[in-house]
Amino acid sequence: MRKSTTPFLVINVLIVLVFASCATQNVVKDYTSVASKETVFQNPYFANSTTDYVYKTNITVYGNELTGIFIAKKINESTHRVVFTTEFGNKLFDFEISENDFKVNSIVDDLNRKIIINTLKGDFRLLLKNQFQIIEQFENETDRVFKSADGKNYNYLFTSKADKKLYKIVHSSGKKQKFDISFTSEKEIANQIIIQHQNLKLRIALNYLNP
Repeated sequence: MRKSTTPFLVINVLIVLVFASCATQNVVKDYTSVASKETVFQNPYFANSTTDYVYKTNITVYGNELTGIFIAKKINESTHRVVFTTEFGNKLFDFEISENDFKVNSIVDDLNRKIIINTLKGDFRLLLKNQFQIIEQFENETDRVFKSADGKNYNYLFTSKADKKLYKIVHSSGKKQKFDISFTSEKEIANQIIIQHQNLKLRIALNYLNP
């Protein structure tokens, strides 16, 4: 695998994301719809405004790898600030993200492409979202899945019945999966996060750096 500490080798392959189609997997085909007593789901990850969430990051796109440091901070009740730097400390982008707003504080010229920004915005907005309005619930023997509307799309939140932890979010258009976020967690910290797009070779891996 080719590895780079700068974004330049991944620019062209990121642009092809605009042409990618969605997978056709039925997200909850193996689950049963049940009456839901829940109206709101609270995501515990990235919810503490006193914590700087710092992750070693690998972004893999079509065989090219970009490594760096991802930092997320909840700056008020609705907004997170995210910064991504190279391992040498050079800032690649600095965003402020909320449910309804998105601000680019800075971004290097080679990443300043609409398709790249929109892809990162969608990924990080879902990653950092703390509250979901529940419209439907599914379950099987081990899991509960909460369905939440997201504009014209939907988010499916997979939780374990045993410990009630959120371990996966699937973002879909109807029943067609677009990308998912998987969590390995300890208490309210996600130790490892994998963002995996469907039908295209884009994977973002975040590994928590203990302070």
